[in-house]
Amino acid sequence: MTTSTEPALLQLLWLASPALPVGGFSYSEGLEAAVDAGLVHDESSAGDWLLNQLQLVQARAELPVAAAAHAATLALDGQRLADLNAWTLQTRETSESLQQAQQMGRSLLVWMQGLMPDAAVLPLLQQLKPAPTWSVVMGAAAASRGAALESALQAIAFGWAENLMQAAVRCVPLGQSAGQRLLARLVHAIPQAVAIALAAPEPMAFAPLLGVHGARHETQYSRLFRS
Repeated sequence: MTTSTEPALLQLLWLASPALPVGGFSYSEGLEAAVDAGLVHDESSAGDWLLNQLQLVQARAELPVAAAAHAATLALDGQRLADLNAWTLQTRETSESLQQAQQMGRSLLVWMQGLMPDAAVLPLLQQLKPAPTWSVVMGAAAASRGAALESALQAIAFGWAENLMQAAVRCVPLGQSAGQRLLARLVHAIPQAVAIALAAPEPMAFAPLLGVHGARHETQYSRLFRS
């Protein structure tokens, strides 16, 4: 028995997949620097670090931007998309985080152009300079795929969590079972993070410790990841 929700669910699974060719696997978002500094050294400390990042960065900044981009896409509001993109660019605290936002945004836009060439939002995204950013394009992609907002944010958060769990497995390092337990902690916290994002009147960027370690990563002697 099929339902009308199945196509939208499959599209969200696709967007959340780590196989999406946007390069998310190559970034640790400061986690590797935290490992180098000794702040993250086992399953528990890795989970604590990523939960803080989920609550302070994803729930308050990245997901609210994606939510606003979702709404702007449905309204075909190019000025709102441009404002969100500019805010995202202006709030990146390190050159690596700026590079990540732009590289992954460009890559996702290329994916959209290849698989969704008739999406009405594409010309608006293509106009974003110097590059469209990840959260903006992801929100636009979810809306263009017909995803409901709350479900879209849950998928976006899960995709982030799975990528960062894999980063922890490689750089802490952790075993695969420990990685799955870590992911379970993040999944348990995602609904609250999404609720916070949906209630946020505007995105807010304030995670100083993450910024410090992101900057330290830029001069770290030995590293696996690009951020």
